[in-house]
Amino acid sequence: MTSETRDNNLPARMEAEFSELLGELTACGHQATELLVRTRLPRWCRRSLFFFLGYIAKSEGRVTEKDIGFAETLMKALKLSGRQRRKAIGHFRKGKTAERIPALKALGLRLTHRIWPSPSLRVAICLCHAAQLQGRPEKPRRYRCEDAIDQMGLPIRVSDDILDSYASKVWITEPESQPRPSTFEQACQVLGVTRRDSREVIKRAYRKKVSECHPDKLAQQKLSPAELTRAKDRLLRYQQAWELISQRLSV
Repeated sequence: MTSETRDNNLPARMEAEFSELLGELTACGHQATELLVRTRLPRWCRRSLFFFLGYIAKSEGRVTEKDIGFAETLMKALKLSGRQRRKAIGHFRKGKTAERIPALKALGLRLTHRIWPSPSLRVAICLCHAAQLQGRPEKPRRYRCEDAIDQMGLPIRVSDDILDSYASKVWITEPESQPRPSTFEQACQVLGVTRRDSREVIKRAYRKKVSECHPDKLAQQKLSPAELTRAKDRLLRYQQAWELISQRLSV
């Protein structure tokens, strides 16, 4: 990992574009293909994109139909011609046979990400989406995804924030099935927010969650004893999560 990517602080321009893209991703329902339709991607990024997709797809030893299907949907989103599709497939195949990322791979993205961060960030979002095609990414897929994003010269915080966004909005686990949140990230997942959200946004999310478990509202729903118990468990987790977040943000 380069010294540049060890620094988790994003340059101002990258921070602004990253926040905007994450907002677009949320508006797209966390569908990376739709994001590419809305924001486009320069042609010169395709080689790296499809190579990295193949590299991530083979992380656990075999490429699944979901991996191939996702690559196909990206080709459609990019409106590739027959010739361009064949090239993209070739890059994907090279990626899946690679044991490690070549030193010069994604050089263009690495050289331009500070002055023009949007292409690198859009590729990073696609790669994080690919890492989660089976649900929450297992370590091999996540590690390869992080390696690819690091190769583009982006800070590790970028992959963390993208994956956090998916975790809080897409792969939400019922609070009662989780232990008491012990970290800021876990607390954010319970409330369905990300660590990038402001205190006001998190507080609104907390109040909305709590209102869903309000005794008066529950009484109107004629729930069974078991359902009432689960609702109380949810309320407790929401309160624990907000307490932890409040302490963190007040420091």
